Amino acid sequence: MADTLLIIEDELLLGTELARFFSKRGWEVTIAQTIRQAESHLSKQEIDPLVVLSDMNLPDGNTLDLLENLKNKISSSEWVFLTGYGSVADSVRAVRLGAYDFIEKPCELERLNLLVEGAARSARAQRRVQQQTAAQNSRHTLDALIGSSPPATALRSMIAQMAKVPFSSLIISGETGSGKGLIARILHSTGSRAQAPLVEINCAALPRELLESELFGYEAGAFTGAKKRHRGLFEQAHTGTLFLDEIGEMDLDLQTKLLKAVEDFRIRRLGGETEISIDVQIIAATNLNLAQKVEQGQFRSDLYHRLNIMSLRVPPLRERKQDLEELVPLFIADSNRKSAKNVSHISQQTWDNLKRYDWPGNVRELRNVLERCVLLATDENFPDQWLQLPNISSKPSLPQVENGIFLPLDGSLSLQDMEKYLIQEVLNRTDENVTAAARMLGTTRETLRYRVQKYNLKCK
Repeated sequence: MADTLLIIEDELLLGTELARFFSKRGWEVTIAQTIRQAESHLSKQEIDPLVVLSDMNLPDGNTLDLLENLKNKISSSEWVFLTGYGSVADSVRAVRLGAYDFIEKPCELERLNLLVEGAARSARAQRRVQQQTAAQNSRHTLDALIGSSPPATALRSMIAQMAKVPFSSLIISGETGSGKGLIARILHSTGSRAQAPLVEINCAALPRELLESELFGYEAGAFTGAKKRHRGLFEQAHTGTLFLDEIGEMDLDLQTKLLKAVEDFRIRRLGGETEISIDVQIIAATNLNLAQKVEQGQFRSDLYHRLNIMSLRVPPLRERKQDLEELVPLFIADSNRKSAKNVSHISQQTWDNLKRYDWPGNVRELRNVLERCVLLATDENFPDQWLQLPNISSKPSLPQVENGIFLPLDGSLSLQDMEKYLIQEVLNRTDENVTAAARMLGTTRETLRYRVQKYNLKCK
């Protein structure tokens, strides 16, 4: 299939000559003699030109205005401008608007052909990137967040709302393995910056000096080993999203520099003398309590409040065990495909063990455990013996004592299990009356309601 070349030229003879020249070289050529005609072709998407070869000044206006008005609709097309008389102002504006190049008339056709072929290669590269981005984004939709439990449903609803808002920064909090990275990718892929890059970095994985150079970049000679200029992650994420994972581990001194970048949307490379404007959306993630770290002086309060314009808490898997019924078959099927196995039967004992375990490693731990079991399976039956989960023995029924509750201290119940059982038992004795239960437990009604929601307990 031939690539399309749109020629915008009001001189009929020149336009016809150019069309004949490029048609012989395999282009599908469309000619427009006015800006209005060209705008009609492009805005109605009658054609999708790989390259636009345009005179800069036409009787009905300047084609730079057309480029500026339609830039978002034809972002994967490269523009080459022809001009009969050079204008520095127009040339600067053309570059600013993203034009590939410009050339003065009259020009040699072979030289013009080289320019158009270069623009075509650039446009093809852009389209490949856009296709790859679209394919990646299609995997990171709200459907990728599996679960029909109330916490999972509420989380999806919040993500859908946040994706519609052009926020500048957001903090995702949650335990390790709960899916913070997946949610960051969903927010980017379903938001207004989906076509721009998503750049990720784990702040806990690099020492302070290396993390600073990765974030802000550096000039040649800025330090030993800096042989050439390096664009930092802020620059690489320009117009897109910068995902700062485990931001709670960032050094305090570096937090100061990050604050300036977030507030001013300007950065300076290490060893650089000029500031660079950036346009990024920042998503920060942490498994720590940042508010507590602020109180302890381990995290800057001004940076915390600047990033915390919006916040999202990812519930741990133990708070949405109902979702195991969807997650387990999905992960087993995925492991089956990877290992060419056919595990399909899960015993009731296996289900009981999976639901009894609290999954401190959350979804990541669940996936890894299931993958191990599938790899070691010898037939279609799920090998329960390879679960190897600690403390999943059946918990004994707890006897009641008059005006009190019996709790065994033999290790069969975790502290969290004890709290959950204690609250449920008091609710049962008060006919699920939260006010009466709070009075009996010596706490406030609000505190008790928080615990009830945390453990998905029943109350009035």
